[in-house]
Amino acid sequence: MEHHPPAAWLTQAASAAQHQSSGDLLRVVIVVMFVGCALTAWFLLRGYKQKDD
Repeated sequence: MEHHPPAAWLTQAASAAQHQSSGDLLRVVIVVMFVGCALTAWFLLRGYKQKDD
């Protein structure tokens, strides 16, 4: 396994980010939005649970 200095890794990551299409970013934004909406709904709706004693 080769050892790469952090600066070289950062340079490679930056060049790879320039070659990405906007579709990849949009896909990530949509997935994060759905996960965030699901967690928000769960957090808000858990307070409405009624206990049947």
